Amino acid sequence: MRTAAALEKRGFEAYTVENAEDARTLILSMIKKEESITWGGSATIAEIGLVSALKDGGYLVFDRDEVPPSERAAFAKAHFFSDWFLMSSNAITEDGELLNLDGTGNRVASLIFGPRNVIIVAGVNKITPDIDTAYARVRQVAAPRNAQRFPIQTPCKKTGKCADCLSPDTICVSLVRTRFSRQKGRVKVILIDGDYGF
Repeated sequence: MRTAAALEKRGFEAYTVENAEDARTLILSMIKKEESITWGGSATIAEIGLVSALKDGGYLVFDRDEVPPSERAAFAKAHFFSDWFLMSSNAITEDGELLNLDGTGNRVASLIFGPRNVIIVAGVNKITPDIDTAYARVRQVAAPRNAQRFPIQTPCKKTGKCADCLSPDTICVSLVRTRFSRQKGRVKVILIDGDYGF
């Protein structure tokens, strides 16, 4: 796959798998049971059954969804230097760049710095031709669909379309373009041949 090769050129460790089961098997083979694991909000990792596989498998998991919302910021800070951080990406260009939009910043911060290893799991639906279409995907597809998961009051939650709002509840706060991974092997990108997440 062209995108996987492009990711490798940019210092990422790239894998392509056929389905969710293959993705889970690959990820579980990378992580030792005694290594700490956490994640940001990701529909993809839940969709592929990774969260339940980790918990059922006896891995050392720190799940932010197990603490009250008022404690999540402190929880994320406490586990910022975990051995593994799991996430998806809002968009990946065919040329191997990642584009991610975050509301609180914990997900993009962990991608940039902190955890020893980062695994990005993404369906091929997130691959875009270039950075401009990646940006359009992030704002017009990923953000409005992501907003539906939260108890917030934003135009995109009501209409399903980005209004480029400045609402106090906006989830479009920090936009990070990752064009290279300088720490060889730290960021692993697993592309699944199918539509997962948004």
